[in-house]
Amino acid sequence: MKKKNAGTLILFIILGWLAGAWASRLLEPVQGLEFLTRSKMLEWNPRADLDIIAYDIAIRFKLGLLSLAGIIAAVWLYRRK
Repeated sequence: MKKKNAGTLILFIILGWLAGAWASRLLEPVQGLEFLTRSKMLEWNPRADLDIIAYDIAIRFKLGLLSLAGIIAAVWLYRRK
């Protein structure tokens, strides 16, 4: 039995997310599939000023139904591996 690790799972999730995003972009011109290609931007902006160090980070995630389907498919493929 092969040992599975977290790095491989994260790689699968990112590749699934990317495949879903590309599929969404390809299907944007199709009239009846707007509900699949619509996406929501999630943002997280942590910042701090600790007198000796200050940081300001902006992290944005674009998530849609096809991206979510890609993530689910990637996890399924990972578990099947």
